[in-house]
Amino acid sequence: MPTPPPGFGIIVIGDEILSGKRTDGHMPKVIELLAARGLDLAWARFLGDDPERLTNTLRLSMASDDIVFSFGGIGGTPDDRTRQCAGAAAGLELEPHPEGVRLLHEQFGDDIKPGRQRMIEFPRGAGIIPNPVNRVPGFSLGHHYFVPGFPNMAWPMIEWVLDTHYAHLHAGGSRKERALTVRGMRESHAIPLLDELTDKHPDVRISCLPHWIPPQHELELGARGPNAAVDAVIQAMQAHLTAMGADWEEADLDRRRED
Repeated sequence: MPTPPPGFGIIVIGDEILSGKRTDGHMPKVIELLAARGLDLAWARFLGDDPERLTNTLRLSMASDDIVFSFGGIGGTPDDRTRQCAGAAAGLELEPHPEGVRLLHEQFGDDIKPGRQRMIEFPRGAGIIPNPVNRVPGFSLGHHYFVPGFPNMAWPMIEWVLDTHYAHLHAGGSRKERALTVRGMRESHAIPLLDELTDKHPDVRISCLPHWIPPQHELELGARGPNAAVDAVIQAMQAHLTAMGADWEEADLDRRRED
């Protein structure tokens, strides 16, 4: 049985997200960037600027094998606490990163104010993530990658991480998603089939999305994963549904995404 790739997670940080002052765009963008490489997002966390909660969250995620992208809180203002919390979670002191210092001098000359200096004070041993916009880098600790909250900086930096460090995980066109729309069926009637297919195909993410369009119940039975395994799951679904006389058709997922 093929070994599944590591899970990808994101942490989006900022009181402004939780208060509704700003709307998050990082999660849909990461989903898009991963999907383009045949990968999936496994989880997401949205946190305010509370340092204790952030440190505890990072400590838990660092204890896993997950690849984690963290957005926001790495600037030089007092409410930017991600660098300090990452260091605390990893048990590491902050110190100026030599490459970060060099990049700051190249970008700003000798005008390195204390606020700018803080932005390259990373946990000891951290790696650098290049910033194509203003050259103030993000940083990495193990499989955790910390980037600014600004999309124009953060998204190219995440792409760089994916293509530089995880090109070996890219599945390209070897993964896909398919789904069937089943009319007149309730979730409870689909459970035995879904249980059986989940046990037989652990490398496929099988889903069941109910819709109620009065007076009719409708289900979308989906499968996402390696091409051959997805096709096998969908064929098994089709055979089962046809045998029980269900009214089904293959869903047009491309058209649904455009809508």
